[in-house]
Amino acid sequence: MQNIQHIEGGVCAAKGFRAGGVWCGIKDGSHKPDLALIYSKTACVSAAVFTTNRVKAAPVIVTREHCKDGKIQAVIANSGFANACTGEPGLALARRMAFLIADEFTIPERNVAVASTGVIGVSLPIAAIEAGVSALADSTSADASGAESALTAIMTTDTRKKSDAVEINIHGRPVHIGAMVKGSGMIHPNMATMLCFITTDAAIEQPALDAALKDAIRASFNRLTIDGDTSTNDTVILMANGRAGNPTIALDGEDFALFSTALRALCISLVRQTARDGEGATKLIAVTVKGAEDEETAEALAKSVASSSLVKTAMFGADANWGRIVCALGYARVPFNPERVSVAFSSKAGNVSVCENGQGLSFSEENAKNILLEDEIEININIGGGASAVTVWGCDLSYDYVKINGDYRS
Repeated sequence: MQNIQHIEGGVCAAKGFRAGGVWCGIKDGSHKPDLALIYSKTACVSAAVFTTNRVKAAPVIVTREHCKDGKIQAVIANSGFANACTGEPGLALARRMAFLIADEFTIPERNVAVASTGVIGVSLPIAAIEAGVSALADSTSADASGAESALTAIMTTDTRKKSDAVEINIHGRPVHIGAMVKGSGMIHPNMATMLCFITTDAAIEQPALDAALKDAIRASFNRLTIDGDTSTNDTVILMANGRAGNPTIALDGEDFALFSTALRALCISLVRQTARDGEGATKLIAVTVKGAEDEETAEALAKSVASSSLVKTAMFGADANWGRIVCALGYARVPFNPERVSVAFSSKAGNVSVCENGQGLSFSEENAKNILLEDEIEININIGGGASAVTVWGCDLSYDYVKINGDYRS
């Protein structure tokens, strides 16, 4: 399969998409950009995935309704307040946001997606959003600056701008997929808590787009954990406007595998960036479980280790406490033979094996500590029972996580 080239541009890397962000004063005392827009002049087919939390924010409910026909042409998103647990008034405000963009661009209201992030249980100051919509539309551009301003406007506790784009070639036509994501805390499968907006200029049928997105989510965002909390506002939206001019990709066509692989690679890139930017995090942790009978078993074991507070704190302290890893495997509620488990740590500083066949090995604590002091750590586990392997991404747990979340509302 051909190479997948990572390129600049984020959500504006795909032809025909514009993006922008402005400050409209949603949250008192803040002058950070707080309102974002992504828009395609050409009508798009779309696919989306939403939170599995039973408590769903108003924008999630509204956007799910709008996505039913597989057509989304614009996304408006705000930071500051999540518009969650706000009842019927919250639903009316989410619909009002969609109407404002539909009216601005003369497109159907049902073709506008709405997303919000921030504090739960607070009503949106819709007057501020209404006053800012014209400036928001004027702020959009088709270059990387537009993508960056939109991304900045949806960030909350994020400390890093997280975006990427890829290019593939389909029958001589360059096809682009671009994305941006916000998310730093309240992240746990399924689907992980974040807002993620993906654009592509590929010509692709809606069933193929939907299948590619679900496969990419399964292999990426559903294998991401920061703190064990699944949000009320999780939303991933993928829009395809067909501007690349490639032969239309069908679910059973030869080009579907290439598009799907590129989308998966893009989402994994975003997941790694999100894990690295976990609230209070100092390290990206990748947990790989090999030797499982099937992917489901490997995933359950890897998630159990990656979400263990004791493992996460050990990684923060650069402590090669492998017993915590084996313990986390043991309560994952899937079958494996503890007497066949091997554990090793690796990073740019080297690698060290600490457990084999369920028992500890003699190793240099100093060497292990140097390996775990790096900002990207791999925990490699082999359970010795099969051919399946899965990687789950997470981060360490530091003092700063408590500081950030102890006074989040203030």
